[in-house]
Amino acid sequence: NIAMAAQMTDSHRRFLQILMSHGIMEGSEARKLHRHCCEIHKVYYAHDKLDDFINTINVHLQPLFLGVECSRESLDWAEPVVNLAETEITKMASDYAENELELFRKTMDLIILSENGFASSTEILNFADQLKTKKMKKKEAEQVLKLFVEDKWLSEKNGEYTLHTRCIMEMEQYILSNYQGVARKCNICHSLAIQSQVCETCGIGMHLPCVGKYFKAQTEPHCPHCNDFWPHEIP
Repeated sequence: NIAMAAQMTDSHRRFLQILMSHGIMEGSEARKLHRHCCEIHKVYYAHDKLDDFINTINVHLQPLFLGVECSRESLDWAEPVVNLAETEITKMASDYAENELELFRKTMDLIILSENGFASSTEILNFADQLKTKKMKKKEAEQVLKLFVEDKWLSEKNGEYTLHTRCIMEMEQYILSNYQGVARKCNICHSLAIQSQVCETCGIGMHLPCVGKYFKAQTEPHCPHCNDFWPHEIP
C-alpha cells in the first residue's frame, strides 16, 4: 500500500516491495534486485546507479516519514524501510523487559567503546548478575543475546558481538547523543561512523572504507575539511 500510494514507477515499486518483505539485505543482493527490477520492467539499468535508484524511492517516501537507508558502517548493506520518526532506543521498550534493555545498553557500551567494534560473549555475560533492574543468570542472558541477534539488533560470529545494521540505522540519534566523541557523522557519506579515522587538527571523522576511497588517487592525503596532512594509515 505504501508503494502504491507513493506513485513510483513499476521498477521502484517492485524493488521496495521485495526489500520490505526481506528486511535487511546485503549490498550484493540489493544490486541484483536493482538489476532484476530494471530488466523486468524494461527500463535503463546501470550497475553504478543503485544509490540514485534508492534516492528516487526516498523522494516519494519522504512525506510518509519513511525511507530506504544504506549503512556505510557495515560497508555493504542495504537497509529496509524504517520509520524515520521513531529512531530511539525507547522503541524497544514494548518488546523487552527492563533488565533485558539494561543488558542491551551495557552491550552497546562494550561494543562502541571498544577498539575494534566488538564485544565477546564473556564480557557481556559478566554483566548478567550485576544488572541494577533485575539480575540474570548467565543461561538466561545467553537466551536474551540470542533474541537480540534474531531480532537483528546484534550480529554474532564465533562468540563476538557487534551492532547489526538495523541497530546502527535505527539507533543513530541515540548513539550520537550518548557516545559523543566516539560516534560521529562521516564527513564523506554523512552516515553514522563508529569505527573511524579522525583528523587530529579539526576533528572530522571518516569511515575506513570512505578513507580508502577518498584518498585512493592522492599521493599525499590531506583532510577534506581543513586540508592538513592526514597522518593515519590509509586502508
